[in-house]
Amino acid sequence: MKYFIFICLIIFNYITYSQTDSASKSPWTPVGTVGLNVSQIAFSDWSQGGDNSVAWSLLGNFGLKYESDPWILSNSLKLAYGMTKLGQTDFRSTDNEIYFETVLANKLGWTVDPYISNTIRTVVTDGYDYKVTPQVKTSAFFDPGYITQSLGFTYNKEKFLTTRLGVAVQEVFANKMTQYSDDPETVNEIESFKFETGIESVTESELSIEDNILYNGKLRLFTRFKHLDVWDVRWDNIFTAKVSKYFNVNLNVLIIYEKQQSLRTQVKEALQLGVSFSIF
Repeated sequence: MKYFIFICLIIFNYITYSQTDSASKSPWTPVGTVGLNVSQIAFSDWSQGGDNSVAWSLLGNFGLKYESDPWILSNSLKLAYGMTKLGQTDFRSTDNEIYFETVLANKLGWTVDPYISNTIRTVVTDGYDYKVTPQVKTSAFFDPGYITQSLGFTYNKEKFLTTRLGVAVQEVFANKMTQYSDDPETVNEIESFKFETGIESVTESELSIEDNILYNGKLRLFTRFKHLDVWDVRWDNIFTAKVSKYFNVNLNVLIIYEKQQSLRTQVKEALQLGVSFSIF
């Protein structure tokens, strides 16, 4: 199934690219920003207490958009990875995410446009629960991995806001982390693959709060037809304050609720000062 999805993505890109008029301005618009944040504290003969520490994180946001009547193809990729080390302990991951999304929409001149989308979510590398001793591995690349396809209508008439709603299918892949894919109703069998159908809603916003402060938000909701009263929530908020041409301050607040992962709402907050530069 996953190979079929990747092939479809390649076909979509080929179809839209073949429509490009080489004599006119390219309909492709690439966007790419990379940010690096580093912090370090070292002590020598220090009598007031403390311990050496070093932390770093890397964040990349990339996009490739094709627009030529009547088609709009939007691709986005978020990569986040970070580690920290305190004293004599080993490095521990603090950020670990891959989020890739493709949306193909057809402009019909209506208030909303029909679309089809594909989303892939997983982690960059192994993730651990450090609250227990010894630490417990909780995730790996595509273990679990989430792929979601959606078909519906999108509203993208405003520059600062786009939203879409559609019926969706979601596949959950796992290898060793079958707690994310196992069906509790099948007592004598442990599944490494789960197929779900439901409704997906995705809303994205980009607002300039001040001349040097930018807000980017993305809210994803997903519910299954079997349990319409339970929604998966993923709300990613990034505030970026530009200090200079290359330096900025980032505040990232990520809120997640997925019953299969945890019965409690998960919150991650990161405030960082670092270097940022645009590739495109």
